[in-house]
Amino acid sequence: MRRLALFAFAALGLACGPGDARAQAEEQALVDRATLSLTEVFDIGDLSSDARSLLGRARAAMICPRVIRGGFVIAGQGGDCVLVARDGGGSWSSPAFYTMGGGSIGFQIGIQDAQVVMLIMNDKALDAVLDSQFRVGADAGVALGTLGRGIAGSTTAAVGADIVTIARARGLFAGVSLDGNVLSARSAAMRAYFGRDVSARQVVVGMEAHNPAADPLRAALMRLAAAAPAATPAPAAAPQGSAPPAAVITPGPGPATTPRVQTESLPNPPRGTR
Repeated sequence: MRRLALFAFAALGLACGPGDARAQAEEQALVDRATLSLTEVFDIGDLSSDARSLLGRARAAMICPRVIRGGFVIAGQGGDCVLVARDGGGSWSSPAFYTMGGGSIGFQIGIQDAQVVMLIMNDKALDAVLDSQFRVGADAGVALGTLGRGIAGSTTAAVGADIVTIARARGLFAGVSLDGNVLSARSAAMRAYFGRDVSARQVVVGMEAHNPAADPLRAALMRLAAAAPAATPAPAAAPQGSAPPAAVITPGPGPATTPRVQTESLPNPPRGTR
């Protein structure tokens, strides 16, 4: 009987093992795509310095390597994402796994494939994402902003926003609109990736779970954040009304000479007659 029980447990392990390994491989592929997408999204020409400056100040980042939107009149979009957060020392967490989904109705036709990074700038916005299913644009306390081309969002400025969206999009739609999309944590994916049940908050805030295979993603985040250009001080303006300093001419080397004073004899004035 004891041998039969051991055989049953062994058979159960063999049956579950390949599935768990396959699930972990799928999640690792998502992490690898997120690492590549992060580099590509932040290479957006003249906007790169602004994007990296924002990343350098961000509290967390939601990286969605592939958000697909398509439809005819009724459109839907969705994709898998990873959430990472930074501690006070500048180290980034391992990724928590999320899915994004939503739909819209209107005159539209086409299909679009976009890479999306949502920079979460403060604890308030991070708590909103972690507490429950977060609907983009529905929380009045979380201000949204956008940076980049081909994006249609709640606002067109990133200054002062709690969440800033940066995207690269290709396709027939005019832009990427994330309003109304729902972000939901994927508990099964985190269980497969870390080997135990952990919540998204435990992964990105408590940093209680780590998978070394996520280190390239963490390194890419640190590299891009560190590449933010430092502010260059503007040259001091000259006081109004002041003239530029005159050029100073330094005499060349040579023996010192005493200047010679030239004299000239003047003729005597004519004598008057008596």
